Amino acid sequence: MKKIILLGYMGSGKSSVGALLAKMLNQKHLDLDQYIAKKEGLSISELFQTKGELYFRKLEHLCLKELMESNESFVMSMGGGTPCYANNHLFLQSADVYSFYLKASIDTFYRRVSDSKATRPLLAQKDASELKEYIAKHLFDRSFYYHQANHIIATDYKTESEVALEIADLLT
Repeated sequence: MKKIILLGYMGSGKSSVGALLAKMLNQKHLDLDQYIAKKEGLSISELFQTKGELYFRKLEHLCLKELMESNESFVMSMGGGTPCYANNHLFLQSADVYSFYLKASIDTFYRRVSDSKATRPLLAQKDASELKEYIAKHLFDRSFYYHQANHIIATDYKTESEVALEIADLLT
């Protein structure tokens, strides 16, 4: 059983790269945020709005624990904050886990998330001038957790397919 985990900041490509990688490897793809949303019957934005971030983080930890303790092999795309709460980063160090931090520059993240910030609960209220500073602060705060991954994949100026192929090459 092999668990391949993709982590990184929002807009790093975890979900799209994860889906491509799973297809390449003939594995199941799990998007942790989608898994949580389906289980709760609410979108992640709705969970944040109606039940709050603390509720969400507890639920996120329980769902992650359930999946990581299963005997399934899969490719999982974590939420951007997942490894930073409830000691979730410790799951990255399990013997059957291959983890990849999809790393990009602040400018790349800014470009990728500014158009979709309305659907991202932590960014929805930020104006353009606040957004870049917010991303920079978050990346600094989360850096320790992201660097717990087995591999760091630079994603600036790469397509999702190129990133997925690079990860697939490292797995063989």
